[in-house]
Amino acid sequence: MHSSWYPFFQQEKQKPYFQSLMNELEERYKNTIVYPSKHQLFSAFELCSYDDVKVVILGQDPYHQPKQANGLAFSLQKGVPLTPSLKNIFKELHNDLQIPISKHGDLSHWAKQGVFLCNSILSVEDSKPKSHHGIGWELFSNHLISFLNQKSSPIIFVLWGKDAQEKIKFINQPIHKILCAPHPSPLSAHRGFFHQSYFSTINRFLQQQYGMQIDWRLPQ
Repeated sequence: MHSSWYPFFQQEKQKPYFQSLMNELEERYKNTIVYPSKHQLFSAFELCSYDDVKVVILGQDPYHQPKQANGLAFSLQKGVPLTPSLKNIFKELHNDLQIPISKHGDLSHWAKQGVFLCNSILSVEDSKPKSHHGIGWELFSNHLISFLNQKSSPIIFVLWGKDAQEKIKFINQPIHKILCAPHPSPLSAHRGFFHQSYFSTINRFLQQQYGMQIDWRLPQ
């Protein structure tokens, strides 16, 4: 991971919950099929440094089918068909900024520009959504959002779905901005995910705060 995250991980490593979480994960990686792969577990922290975080898009937990999850929330490994949730995200991106729908779902291009793509739960077992609920990830992500909240530079937090919105209580710095909406999954997207202009809102915020915008168009 990027060295700028070391202070966060150093403080978490001292806590019993984190030690228990890592031990539990070690056993589950040995005895079951877990996604993402162990070397991709903290990809979000590799591709986007703490210093560079300007946008946080928080998801629920990783995709639970083979070759999908790559350690970034909502992102897919290249060559894998788009998931329904990501199709809806791309549909909204097209509605908002008229960006053509990408043929692949690898969102690392966003991450490298300061979009921190993280889930509330960072691992999952094959074909068992939310199977790693309750083993410690929720506490980890609570602490993570609190750590990001301490940044002196403004962040725009995008909280899609109920699980992500539970973190809102950890975001209390007035310099930060929060966008909330239903999860992009087809099970909930119809409740108000579409036509919210997330991407243009993010870019307006970044233009005002930093004089820059995210290039949401993925390299094909």
